[in-house]
Amino acid sequence: MLKTARKPVSVGKMLVTEFMEPMDLTQIALAEAMGVPRKHVNELCNNRRRITADTALILARVFGNSAEFWINLQVRQAL
Repeated sequence: MLKTARKPVSVGKMLVTEFMEPMDLTQIALAEAMGVPRKHVNELCNNRRRITADTALILARVFGNSAEFWINLQVRQAL
């Protein structure tokens, strides 16, 4: 496997730049769609909260991808 010197994208950066911004989603709108407090989304966006299995399932439902995507993103960031 090829290793690069590039640091993996953080969960918060991916959430904001690849999902929220293209969809014109605010933190408030995402929190409502997820059924969580706005503070929860804010902490995810600012990398102050880790992705739990429950959060991964909710994000997968909201964005139409898989829970594994969110968990793997977090795991790659930790390596």
